[in-house]
Amino acid sequence: MRFVSFKDNEVVGLALEVDRTWRGLKDGDAGYPSDLLSLVRSGDQALAQAAEALKNAPAVNLDRVTLLPPISNPEKIVCVGLNYTDHSAESGFKQPDFPTIFGRFNSSLIAHGAPILRPEVSVQLDYEGELVAIIGKPARDVSESDALDYVAGYSIFNDGSIRDYQFKAPQWTPGKNFDDTGAFGPWFVTADELPPGCEGLRLQTRLNGQVVQDASISDMVFSVAKLISILSGFMTLVPGDVIVTGTPSGVGLARKPQLFMKDGDVCEVEIERIGILSNPIKDRSVKRAAA
Repeated sequence: MRFVSFKDNEVVGLALEVDRTWRGLKDGDAGYPSDLLSLVRSGDQALAQAAEALKNAPAVNLDRVTLLPPISNPEKIVCVGLNYTDHSAESGFKQPDFPTIFGRFNSSLIAHGAPILRPEVSVQLDYEGELVAIIGKPARDVSESDALDYVAGYSIFNDGSIRDYQFKAPQWTPGKNFDDTGAFGPWFVTADELPPGCEGLRLQTRLNGQVVQDASISDMVFSVAKLISILSGFMTLVPGDVIVTGTPSGVGLARKPQLFMKDGDVCEVEIERIGILSNPIKDRSVKRAAA
């Protein structure tokens, strides 16, 4: 099943892909099943019932509505750095034996099609195409062999990073949380539609049509299952939590000359069998209060 979250005339809605057509309902419509986060929190049966409710709903033209992140307000957005050996090497880091973990906040999230905003304080806006795993049931002290049973589905992320702010201090939080830099979408694909842990699927990032990252999900040092097992060993993961699993080599910071995103660019992240997350790049305009 594939679900997309959207907004039409400021009313949120949910749509299901049916034979290459999206069919959906909005909040307030008879039969509207609820938002995706609520459904994920309610479990697999709730997702199946939502699909049943939506399969004969009116068609939704995604070009005429505003897409939202699949889940706009997760309790946690857990990001993983240095999870591809080549990326660790190009970044000048020794490959860690334990995943490099940092957090993002909901305020940074944007959807497919929305502009990634380059802040006026920096020109070092970098792309990072990544696989997202979305937790489907509470997970604490989960074994690696059981971990994929806790995944509801998958999506795509562009972890837009302000590099000079990322490295102002040992903690990366500032550079990873500028408003409108965390692109997430375009939709949510249930785990049963994809290989376990998305192993073997291709991830490719393109900037203005030029391939800048190209790798297999199987190249991750810490697989989706391993990440869930490690994370659940020190905190409880809850339904709707978003795990952003890391980016492969090819980032703009490591290139010579460096390649950062700028106003007018378009960045696409494609993961085989999931879709394409596409976002234009724009400069953020700041309206300052009069003195």
